[in-house]
Amino acid sequence: MAAACLAAAALTTGAAVAPTPSDAAVVPTASGSPAGPGAPDGPTAPGAAPGPPGARSPGCGLTPPQAPGTTAVRTVDSGGLARTVRVHLPEGYRPDRPTPVVLVFHGRGNDGATTEDFSGLSGLPAVVAYPDGVPGGEGKRSWQGAPYSAPGVDDVAFTGDLLDDLEAGLCVDPGRVFATGKSNGGGFTEILACRMSDRIAAIAPVAGAYYRDGEPPCRPGRPVPALFVHGTGDATIPYTGDAGRGLPAIPAKVAEWVARDGCRARPQTHRIEPDVTISTWRGCRDGARVQHVAVDGGGHTWPGATAYSGGGVTTQTVRATALVGDFFGLGGPR
Repeated sequence: MAAACLAAAALTTGAAVAPTPSDAAVVPTASGSPAGPGAPDGPTAPGAAPGPPGARSPGCGLTPPQAPGTTAVRTVDSGGLARTVRVHLPEGYRPDRPTPVVLVFHGRGNDGATTEDFSGLSGLPAVVAYPDGVPGGEGKRSWQGAPYSAPGVDDVAFTGDLLDDLEAGLCVDPGRVFATGKSNGGGFTEILACRMSDRIAAIAPVAGAYYRDGEPPCRPGRPVPALFVHGTGDATIPYTGDAGRGLPAIPAKVAEWVARDGCRARPQTHRIEPDVTISTWRGCRDGARVQHVAVDGGGHTWPGATAYSGGGVTTQTVRATALVGDFFGLGGPR
């Protein structure tokens, strides 16, 4: 099924699909370099957003408000609202060393605490922030761009306020701020790539719901590396799209970013048996990368999750957290 769907992507992008053996499965980072625990950790690391080399946030040198290796809840004022966010500091956090940041956006009706639990993203060597959305339709927490999101709430501005807060109190690398999320939260990361490319280095949506209600045309100021993870059996956000809800087919969404980032049309692909195909588009402008992980029969789930993450089949062939960490050049939990 994945091969067939990727063939549809090939028709859209002019790519040929030729799965390769699974024993050469080194997942490229946003810039195409192999990643892992030894990946670069400075401002010139893969996927870095534009900025001065060696940039340090104002919080460098300050005593952190929590111990390394812990998660704490804090409040960020934005747009007249007190927004809650869970912030995890990695075990190796040091106030004199700029640390990457990973922003994690939950799905509709979910929250940061549950997403931290099923994703395992707090195992990444980064400051990981899990903000909570504002209740919208049916009283469910959600993010900007979806038809059910809370009216009048500017989640893009909130993301900027959250980054300002993290940079003021912690030693982080402003050039290595990444965004991931699931479903509605995954779709919101694309909006951030479109509108905040000066602060978001790369995105990695999982089972993304790519609504764009009220959003301007996507015109990022730079090529933004993007990883798209999606199950072909997702019944909530169909892989083949849902025109009635304004949801694009996933291969078409991937092709859109291949064109936007100026990548070569023909991807490199390989197969991880029994159910995962990874396609990577190289030759993009400014060293960006676009990658797509298709899970045969995968549901509206977080691949590799050990707790409930959504309906349908959850593959254990790959871990979305490892894919995300590698794509961002962080390494992390396997």
